[in-house]
Amino acid sequence: MHNLKKTSRTWPIILMIIALVIWLIYTFYQAYQPLPERIQGQIEAQNFSISSKIPGRIEQVLVRKGDKVSRGQMIFTLLSPEIQAKLQQAKAGEKAAGALAEQAEKGARIQEIAAAKTQWEKAKAANELMEKTYNRVNNLFNDGIVAEQKRDEVYTQWQAAKYNEGSAYQMYALTKEGARDEVKRAAKEKENMAAGAVAEVEAYIADTKIESWHNGEVSQVLLQEGELAPQGFPVVTIVDINDAWAIFHIREDKLKDFPKGQKIEVAIPALGEGNFTFEISHISVMGDFATWRATDSAQGFDMRTFEVEARPLEHIPLLRVGMTVLLTSVTK
Repeated sequence: MHNLKKTSRTWPIILMIIALVIWLIYTFYQAYQPLPERIQGQIEAQNFSISSKIPGRIEQVLVRKGDKVSRGQMIFTLLSPEIQAKLQQAKAGEKAAGALAEQAEKGARIQEIAAAKTQWEKAKAANELMEKTYNRVNNLFNDGIVAEQKRDEVYTQWQAAKYNEGSAYQMYALTKEGARDEVKRAAKEKENMAAGAVAEVEAYIADTKIESWHNGEVSQVLLQEGELAPQGFPVVTIVDINDAWAIFHIREDKLKDFPKGQKIEVAIPALGEGNFTFEISHISVMGDFATWRATDSAQGFDMRTFEVEARPLEHIPLLRVGMTVLLTSVTK
């Protein structure tokens, strides 16, 4: 009886010792297991800068931060009197070039042709008169009445009158024919060049009314009405949250666990509990400033850091740029 009582008091102690041993074994086992590593990233999205090709003063900014914008929506307008002045100059040059091309195409006026014909007929009459005069003087020379010098002088005058007639006729024919084909083509091309200058200035004027090329949400308004906008300076920036991704910085010795196309489960604390499925879409090395130095110098090399991008497989409501993304991986 005494032994039974002693045994009944011993068993609880033995069980406690066994439980303590099991707990110690489990604790040591857990202590030597690889600890889960939490990798933190953040959400990024596609950003677009809305600017103008020309400088000018901001006339109106038609959006505010947080506004939803769609493709083709007017964002801001510029005031640029200089461009309007250039347009007037370009249009005046176009009209002048058009008039010259028309003149080259039509040729000389009727009055100019008539004047040239008159000059030819005048030279022709003078030539006929000098021919008759020479014939008379030559007959007198043959009769011995005039000297040879006089005959030669009249002959020279006759030849000069003949050349004058030929020259006057060529001027008449040239005036009647009009401009050469090469001159007409050159005048036409100058007209086209002037029209191109007008089109260029009109394109600049069209760029004083800036529309959005993308759908998204206004994230920044960098200039306000009345301020000067330099050429190409972003006046408004928009973000397209529908084109969002997560960025993680992964050390190269762990990069093998994140191949392109790998699906990963992540948590976004700002959106509450629950995981979201992302797919790795891009991997690129970061700059030298992100190099990881090896803790063991015997390894003989430095660890580089890679930027890993992952995109959500489904649309995530309420997702915003800058939200923290947590990824848990097991170190092997």
